[in-house]
Amino acid sequence: MRYDTVIIGGGLAGLTAGIELLKRGQKIAAVSTGQSALHFNSGSLDLMGRSKTGRDIINPLQGIMSVGEQHPYARLGFPRIQRLLPRIKPLFEEAGITLNGTADRNHFRLTPLGMFKPAWLTMAGLATTDNPDNPGWGRCLIINIAGFIDYYPQFLANGLAKTGIECDIRNLSHPAIEYLRKSSTEMRATNIARVIRGEVIDQIAKSVSKMAKESGADTVLMPSVVGVFSETPLRRMLELAQCNLKFVGTMPMSVSGMRTQMCLRRLFEHLGGTYLLGDSVRCGKFSGNRLTEVYTTNLGDMPLQAETFILASGSFISHGLEADPEHVYEPLFGLDVDADSNRPQWSHMNIYTSQQYMSFGVRTDDRFRVSRNGQTVSNLFAAGSILSGSNAVKEESGAGITLLTALNAADTICNCNETKTQKLQPSEYY
Repeated sequence: MRYDTVIIGGGLAGLTAGIELLKRGQKIAAVSTGQSALHFNSGSLDLMGRSKTGRDIINPLQGIMSVGEQHPYARLGFPRIQRLLPRIKPLFEEAGITLNGTADRNHFRLTPLGMFKPAWLTMAGLATTDNPDNPGWGRCLIINIAGFIDYYPQFLANGLAKTGIECDIRNLSHPAIEYLRKSSTEMRATNIARVIRGEVIDQIAKSVSKMAKESGADTVLMPSVVGVFSETPLRRMLELAQCNLKFVGTMPMSVSGMRTQMCLRRLFEHLGGTYLLGDSVRCGKFSGNRLTEVYTTNLGDMPLQAETFILASGSFISHGLEADPEHVYEPLFGLDVDADSNRPQWSHMNIYTSQQYMSFGVRTDDRFRVSRNGQTVSNLFAAGSILSGSNAVKEESGAGITLLTALNAADTICNCNETKTQKLQPSEYY
């Protein structure tokens, strides 16, 4: 099974890089264990949301210019970032995902806990504002699905009250959702979204519209439990509900994140990519400073061979990095890792302060090629949260780093191939 590029990881970084490479005529395979960080996505993508002092950043591009020299943004370089940014919205749009926002100025998304956090791009229909101190929503009606425990109306009401917004809270029920209440494990956002389709959307939209009129609300907020497979049900709900309806992200699992995963995967496969879902790379074979093939759990002794590879396996949460009591290591290939050798310095007793381990990651050169035993692996590129040098949680920069380094990896691979092709032009030999 031979490909031009094999991607290890099928989340946001892997799919973004894969789609770009497929568009340029490459034969691509992506190996995905199944659940990526997208399953926990809020519906917003961040570029740079917080300064080192913890303040909200209004202009993310200015924030990028202040990062340390080992940060992925600094190593990409500001000119390259500016060239890559305009390609992101069209890529998502082609996958069927509408994103609102701009890189010049962050907007603010309403979190499930009633706080406003800066965001770069947010999916259609979700509650956002340009001014977190005065959202301009008037009186709000907060609707919850009866029995749904991953959405906290009172937290939302308390948070909005701090901005002077009065809120009313009501529950909504529907026979199509009632049977899910037989088990608390079934009352999850993604399960509810699977039954809110067809006529159920029309009926729920009618109920929402009626509640809005009865309460005299200017804005209606309800959990993001519509449109797990595509935006179509979401858009229909917004159209039929005769009110200013906005959706608020729920606690995981995330409907908007699942939708993003599915839509990007559909585009990847539509372009001809091979997506090995539910499989995982277990080891690889090297020849000198090149990775020549990888072996997966499901394929056994049948290797995946390629000219180039992209490591997009994520950080600790997805086991792209692992740790024992003394060491942080990359489990697949034994790659070199940038991590503090002083174990007590990995974390801080105050959980709200910056944790050093969050900035650990694989060591790479200026082209984001990984290092193994002190030697650069010439055809293995890293992208996404497995990179070292950033604290994406504190900075609120994770999606930006993931998307930009994935696009950069695709560009670098294609540019290398174009250079090789130019060197083999017949005119040079005849």
